[in-house]
Amino acid sequence: MAEYVLDKGKVHHKWDNSLPPVLEVESGDVVHCETRDVTNDQVTPGCSADVLGKLDFSQLYPLAGPIYVKGAQPGDILEIEILKMQTLDWGWTGLIPGLGLLPEDFTSPYLRHFDLTNGETAPLRDDIHIPIQPFCGTMGVALDEPGAHDVLPCGKGGGNIDTRHLNVGAKLYLPVFVPGGMFSAGDCHAAQGDGEVCVTGIECPMQFSLRFSLVQGRSLRPWSYQFYTAPGPIQPKYDANGYFVTTAIGPDLMTNSKNAVRDMIAWLGREKGLSPEDAYVLCSLAADLRISQIVDAPNWCVSCYLALSVFR
Repeated sequence: MAEYVLDKGKVHHKWDNSLPPVLEVESGDVVHCETRDVTNDQVTPGCSADVLGKLDFSQLYPLAGPIYVKGAQPGDILEIEILKMQTLDWGWTGLIPGLGLLPEDFTSPYLRHFDLTNGETAPLRDDIHIPIQPFCGTMGVALDEPGAHDVLPCGKGGGNIDTRHLNVGAKLYLPVFVPGGMFSAGDCHAAQGDGEVCVTGIECPMQFSLRFSLVQGRSLRPWSYQFYTAPGPIQPKYDANGYFVTTAIGPDLMTNSKNAVRDMIAWLGREKGLSPEDAYVLCSLAADLRISQIVDAPNWCVSCYLALSVFR
């Protein structure tokens, strides 16, 4: 196993399989990264909300990468283990006109700045403190279609999935579409609720470390990704051993919900030897359907969380 420190200036802003890799690694290697906030420093500490009305969208999503994993070929799976997530000193949350779940209710830009220096909570008010639970809002691979593709919305290569449980200790599984996978990450958040309803979490610069591993001989359903969570407080009495999660992406939440459950049933059959009927019952009793992202039109993410504590 080797470790690399990626130059924080090695970023790009679009998915494009013609981009040269900034780093080539072997399966099992670790890469240490640092990225700016999602606006690439267009929002700065103490600035006014006016900046949100005149963002240069071509500068959004400065992503660390792309990283080439040797041996990865189309049809393989890339495993990304999250080893470290460290917010830097500040972050922000804002309302951007025309975006979010309720753009018709909130038509003016609004901006809140956060002090993240204590590393534990982000105070919205003296009596309201938001726990810091950092993660990368965007983690994805290059697509097999030519040309430049926007990071927002998410798509078949993962990307802007905004899944808040992809924090330290989690393992993410993404499909590989081009040789090397060409993985990139950024858009870091200090905190976010499921759904990210106003289209921003606590956006912040961050340092993060990832271990890359190659999974061969198994593929993922198109337009899907999967992950293991770290053990931790997701749901009382169920979360001691973490969760296994299947996720479906597409324009219809009902179809996504069905496909996420179907993938969980298939996993239970393959990994635990359950009949489809018993797997379906177990999903009804011990799995949670969550909307992981519903603001990056036109594709939404639905995730099915199964508590691993049910297995003795």
